[in-house]
Amino acid sequence: MEFEIVHIRSLFENATEGMIVTDSKGNIILVNPSASRMFGYESSELKGQKIEILVPAKYAKSHVTLRDGFYHDPKNRVMGHNRDLHGQKKDGHNFPVEVSLSTYIQNNERYVIAFIIDITHRKEIEKNMLAQQYELEKLTDDMRKLNIDLEAKVEQRTTILREALQKLEKSQIELNEALDKEKELNEIKSRFVSMASHEFRTPLSTVLSSAALVDKYTTTEDQEKRSRHIEKIKNSVKHLNTLLEDFLSVGKLEEGKIGAHFHEFNLGELIENTIEEMKGLLKKGQLISYQGSDLSLIMSDKNLMRNILFNLLSNAIKFSDEFKTILVAAGTDDSRIRISITDEGIGISEEDQEHLFSSFFRGKNVVNIQGTGLGLHIVKRYVQMLEGDIELESTLGKGTRVTVSIPIK
Repeated sequence: MEFEIVHIRSLFENATEGMIVTDSKGNIILVNPSASRMFGYESSELKGQKIEILVPAKYAKSHVTLRDGFYHDPKNRVMGHNRDLHGQKKDGHNFPVEVSLSTYIQNNERYVIAFIIDITHRKEIEKNMLAQQYELEKLTDDMRKLNIDLEAKVEQRTTILREALQKLEKSQIELNEALDKEKELNEIKSRFVSMASHEFRTPLSTVLSSAALVDKYTTTEDQEKRSRHIEKIKNSVKHLNTLLEDFLSVGKLEEGKIGAHFHEFNLGELIENTIEEMKGLLKKGQLISYQGSDLSLIMSDKNLMRNILFNLLSNAIKFSDEFKTILVAAGTDDSRIRISITDEGIGISEEDQEHLFSSFFRGKNVVNIQGTGLGLHIVKRYVQMLEGDIELESTLGKGTRVTVSIPIK
């Protein structure tokens, strides 16, 4: 449990977004380093202050009313979609921000987590886009007037106009792409906040309650009860580990910190070793059956391949009942490696199959099963790094087959 607390503390302290926790009276009780740097304060200067210290002075009074309204009807939300929001630094300087709010209850008191992003750069991009648009319109107007006076040089002027428009269009496309990318990342962060708030709460509550109960069972006769709660703690910690691994993998992928490194290894041994690792996760009566042929030394990325197998086998185990068989089949031809994992689990509807490889997507029939909705998204990204393809076939209530095809280097 201490290991997981260290991870959570590291997530809070190293997050690039500002994070501020307030109590039910609007008092600041926690501030992460990013928020302190963003507003120009030391953490100790903010703790115990009202949140309005970070709001521009002219809005501070009205913000109290808005804050009270939020506590009256608390809901996780993203602020600032329909109007501009600003924060105020220690030196009095105002800057544009985007704020996401999440709420939770601890010891019968409500707390609010504010996730704050400095969007000064985005506003500059938008300003530059408007300037580019103005230049485009001005240039088009100037060229139109010039063509009236220079009929004889229409072809030359048309060429100049076309080249200018192409450059400006390219510039505008690049600016649009940069803005779209930033908005997409902010949307992913907001979905991460919502997912993390929900998914971390349940296992943490289980760990805390079971730890408290274990402390009460002190006699030999209570050993069975102690063991049961210790097992609950272990399972919750394993789930938290899985959540953290998924979140960290997606973060590294988005930042470009993961790449393919090709080297020679024995594919058959890798598959057998990974299956052996997974046996500890099998439910009662579950079995992994392996059929492999023509597998020897290949040139690929061993770590990425292992992560692909681990994720797909985890899904097959998680979404299959007890006493079901999971089939792993692998083989090669002259140019490709093909690995398929087939389960007899709950299956996936045709409607949900269209979105399965999207980040944070979960099917309608798995809402009661723990997970982040990131596994297949991560697998697809890894397969693409290996220049391969992934296919999924599934029938609701009967099972699922996932096939990965990767070129042999």
